[in-house]
Amino acid sequence: MRTTSVRRAGAREWGGLAVLALPTVLLGLDVTVLYLALPSLAEDLRPSGTQELWIMDAYGFLIAGFLLTMGTLGDRIGRRRLLMTGAAAFGAVSVLAAWSTSAELLIVARAALGIAGATLMPSTLALISNMFADQRQRSLAIGVWATSFALGMALGPVVGGVMLDHFWWGSVFLLAVPVAIVLLVAAPVLIPEYRAPRSGPFDLLGVALSLAAILPVVYAVKRFAEDGPDGPTIATALLGVVFAALFVRRQAGLANPLLDVRLFADRTFSAALGVLLVGLVGVGGSMLLITQQLQFVEGLPPVEAGLWMGPPALLMFLAAIGSPLVARRVEPGIVVAATLALSTVGYVLLALVDASDGIALMVIGFGLVYLGLGAIAALGTDLVVGAAPAEKAGSASAMSETVQELGLALGVAVLGSLATAVYRDRIDDAMPAGVPSELADVAGDSLAGAVSSAQRMPAGWLDHAKEAATSGMNTAMIVAAACTLLLSFVSAVVLRRVGVIGGDAPETDGDAPVTDGDAPVTDGDDPVTDGDDPVTDGDDPAESALSGI
Repeated sequence: MRTTSVRRAGAREWGGLAVLALPTVLLGLDVTVLYLALPSLAEDLRPSGTQELWIMDAYGFLIAGFLLTMGTLGDRIGRRRLLMTGAAAFGAVSVLAAWSTSAELLIVARAALGIAGATLMPSTLALISNMFADQRQRSLAIGVWATSFALGMALGPVVGGVMLDHFWWGSVFLLAVPVAIVLLVAAPVLIPEYRAPRSGPFDLLGVALSLAAILPVVYAVKRFAEDGPDGPTIATALLGVVFAALFVRRQAGLANPLLDVRLFADRTFSAALGVLLVGLVGVGGSMLLITQQLQFVEGLPPVEAGLWMGPPALLMFLAAIGSPLVARRVEPGIVVAATLALSTVGYVLLALVDASDGIALMVIGFGLVYLGLGAIAALGTDLVVGAAPAEKAGSASAMSETVQELGLALGVAVLGSLATAVYRDRIDDAMPAGVPSELADVAGDSLAGAVSSAQRMPAGWLDHAKEAATSGMNTAMIVAAACTLLLSFVSAVVLRRVGVIGGDAPETDGDAPVTDGDAPVTDGDDPVTDGDDPVTDGDDPAESALSGI
């Protein structure tokens, strides 16, 4: 195992990290703001239950589909350039979403935001891996990056609640505009450009195959959760699997692939991706169901619902920044397993929530769920990125973000659809006789429809609808608890060989990329930069102080 002298980050790198945190805050804010705005936009646009789910997860599906493409594209054209392009596009499309006049237009806008968001996420994470070569500094920087997402999720309900209290639902999308402007101004000053050496031609066929693999599979999962294993659902899933096999086969034979499949030979890389994927499924579903429960069942206004969501987000904030520090003394696998066990307790508490009075129990349970999210987001991401060489950082970052966004989207689709199925089954039994079929369809489709049609239904019927919705959430949380408990045991086993952060390099096997424990190994060529690479001689007092972190 060879050793290298690793330059520690200075003042400019830490300033650049603050700039890279901006789009991360924006993406976290965008998630929670929309959950909070759903009741208002549902009243205005009148989406069906299926359209509601598409409004929520079109963003996640498209961002998952394009992350791999954008991560590799950033390696080729420049990660800072792609970041700035994506920020400008995200701001522009947010304006379109804000003034959507129909559910269909909002779904299209959300899909476009997913494509634009796919340029932001791998760019920020890949640039962090370039700017922070020292392993401990990189782990802390990734913790700050994950914390920024938590900060956005924490600010989203509060800021969004205030805006919804004074403006229309579309105003929450406009929060992206000032963030995009600040990033466009500050990025050229504080963030170095990076392009991978000898990146080769861009694999357009690979892009098409990756989309043909990801999108049919996630759509089939959504259809399965809603309608069961019918013929079209099975056919769509099989089509995605076939394209996935073709994609992997093509990538394995290319000198410069979109995804270097050899990265999966590293068991730490593969295990960390699995933890991120499964862990985020429960979070995505519970996030949707809790926000609906607070507003539709508990009847809280947006501002108050947003404030109740603040304490759980604070716990995620603390876990994201604290877990990398704890992992300097305790093996990451133990930290991840322990926090996931606490998340399991949180899901169990959510499964016990009652329709009549469950706010305190929801906040405590959701806080424990978010505690696990903060830990796996920070440590899982660091393990994935740290396993890849510098020239593959964009691809590795894209894989990390792909599984996280895919997990969130699948959580909304699977757990949201499971809760909806339970609601519809329960509400059919409680539907009063003599209700017009049109009204019965609206009220029986979703809790949002039940609330909007409550005045035309018999007295007391809305209480039955709230109980049915709560039963649906309870059922979904039982499933999430079982999966998270299993994931906790798996994490302890598959990550047991990973040493403490900053210690000896983890064991690898097969054709895994070789690292020295501190910095990724490159092919010997310097990365292509624009001349602004902040190489310092260590004489700057500010940089000397910050380099000790």
